Amino acid sequence: MLSGPSVPRWIRAEPQGIHLPTADWWIDPSIAVPRALVTHGHADHARAGHGEVIATIATRDIIRLRYGEPPDGRSAGYNAPVEIGDSITATFLPAGHVLGSAQILLERQGERIVVTGDYKRRPDPTCLPFQPATCDILITEATFALPIFTHPPIEREIARLLAARRAHPERCILVGAYALGKAQRVIAELRRAGYTETIWLHGAMAAMCDLYERHGVELGKLALVADLPRGSLKGQIIICPPSALNTAWAQRLPDPVNALASGWMRVRQRAVQRNVELPLIISDHCDWNELTATILELSPSETWITHGRDDALLHWCAAQQMRARSLELVGREEEEAA
Repeated sequence: MLSGPSVPRWIRAEPQGIHLPTADWWIDPSIAVPRALVTHGHADHARAGHGEVIATIATRDIIRLRYGEPPDGRSAGYNAPVEIGDSITATFLPAGHVLGSAQILLERQGERIVVTGDYKRRPDPTCLPFQPATCDILITEATFALPIFTHPPIEREIARLLAARRAHPERCILVGAYALGKAQRVIAELRRAGYTETIWLHGAMAAMCDLYERHGVELGKLALVADLPRGSLKGQIIICPPSALNTAWAQRLPDPVNALASGWMRVRQRAVQRNVELPLIISDHCDWNELTATILELSPSETWITHGRDDALLHWCAAQQMRARSLELVGREEEEAA
């Protein structure tokens, strides 16, 4: 538990998540709690079993899809303050991470705290862009908080994917992409690059793509691999969960070029370990330069760092003469969604 003169009494960082004890709400807790504010639908932030949930409409729909139960509680509109008790308001702001993702701005008696959840600063056709908000305390993720992580423009990675398809017309291009967020972004960026042909899906991707389209994200013509003889998929682009690469399911496809869309593909050894022929450095998180630029832009009195590599970011903050501390939250493991 954090303590000290700079920490308001109404917020605590506990191992299970950010806790607002005077109002008895939690933010993205790793355990089931009576009342939770949820930033987005990835499994290390959202879970089943909470008593009451406040989240954006899209995130509540994603929770319903993934866990088979409609969460009790309220839907929060972006930039619409919600009273949660003890004079605290919670305002959900776009985070630019995935559909429905939000930062949470907490305000009480003039104090402002922003919990970023996961976020990115790059444009993404499938979700609203990150909205900066000044604050006294910034609680930021740090998934890629090492200088080695600099994400290239996504246009370059999509061009590499399409070039591989042209170079191997006798093979299919099998892209491992997380089912929530990454898959839809890759599809939308392919469309933006002018690719209008059918994109084929592993069955596990269909329901989330349908949800995105119900929320107004146009993905073009999609079809299931199961609907077509495997030999007919030469020269086609197929999207599957990362866990489906190198499986018996994948081996039945026409000599697939294994691709994986992830910020972790910056580390070549990870691509080698996963038997990835075409590593695509496509991340839904900030890279090092974007993390540090965001802290400078918001200029908080103090930065709390969670979910990632905190040592380098703590050192950087100290070099900038900015106060910072690390939060030790459980259940924040590396995710394929990165």
